[in-house]
Amino acid sequence: MSALKDKLKVDLATSMKARDEVRVRTIRMALAAVNVEEVAGKEARELSDDEVIKVLTREAKKRREASEAFAGAGRAAQAQAELDEQAVLEEYLPAQMSDEELNVLVDEAIAESGAQGPKAMGQVMKILNPKVAGRAEGGRIAQAVRARLSA
Repeated sequence: MSALKDKLKVDLATSMKARDEVRVRTIRMALAAVNVEEVAGKEARELSDDEVIKVLTREAKKRREASEAFAGAGRAAQAQAELDEQAVLEEYLPAQMSDEELNVLVDEAIAESGAQGPKAMGQVMKILNPKVAGRAEGGRIAQAVRARLSA
């Protein structure tokens, strides 16, 4: 079993004892998402820590998007609840890269691939994604690559 999944289970028990409803709700949702991912496909399997991080990243993104939608609809309480859940999920995710760190990696990937122009974006992304792995969102990475290749 992954260490991160174990930590989620321990934190769930701790949160239940502390009667922290937001943490309990969020961690239960995260564990449910991990379990769904484990049984998806032809065979049930244990997820690695990296795979659990991918699931948690996806769930955090859902919370951020839902918060924006609720805020746009004038439902501030629901928007704040989604942001609270996102904050709990981010405690389990690796620290996000700064723009400077991301730009350095983008420049290295462009140099490594010899890419020139926006059409070569796929080559750069193929090299860059494993290096970034969960420390920056895909859209943010793509935006940085696009900006560097267009310049």
